Amino acid sequence: MANSSASPVSTVVTFLEMTTPPKDTKPDFGARDIRLTHQRKLPLPLYRQLYDAVGRDYLWVNRKWWSDEKLAATIHDDGVEIHCLYADDQIAGFTEIDFRLTPDVEITFFGLLPQFLGKGMSRPFLDTVLQRAWRAPTTRVHLQTCTHDHPAALPLYQKAGFTAFGRTTETLVPFPDDSSY
Repeated sequence: MANSSASPVSTVVTFLEMTTPPKDTKPDFGARDIRLTHQRKLPLPLYRQLYDAVGRDYLWVNRKWWSDEKLAATIHDDGVEIHCLYADDQIAGFTEIDFRLTPDVEITFFGLLPQFLGKGMSRPFLDTVLQRAWRAPTTRVHLQTCTHDHPAALPLYQKAGFTAFGRTTETLVPFPDDSSY
């Protein structure tokens, strides 16, 4: 749920990992025209738009506080990949995969735009992202979710083969709702 105040919010973060590639994962989007496209040097305004559109209802706020310089240094690093999921030529979601500490790979962000939720796309999207993340020489893929994420996020990750290896309580400071972001 979006929060327009700047009052800190407590959340429980669950850290998940996968230490072996999933077996026989064949992403199946059905008959839909779906593709995942690597976005090299994604323009910052588009990244910020996607980050906000996917994460607004789940208090994705950390990157909103980052300067353009800090954000560009991260998402334009050669070890970081941004991929957009397209459905019928519309962006349906995005993921950010961090290979900078390979063989340890992090799926930093993963999500669908609100209008694409509940359409059977999350699991094949995740399977596609996992295929990308497990390219050699990956030995571990990890990610995190929190109590403010979509309620299906944690079960989705667990069904895909991730296991929890830690939990912590953190404080989020919501980004003020304004037109400057």
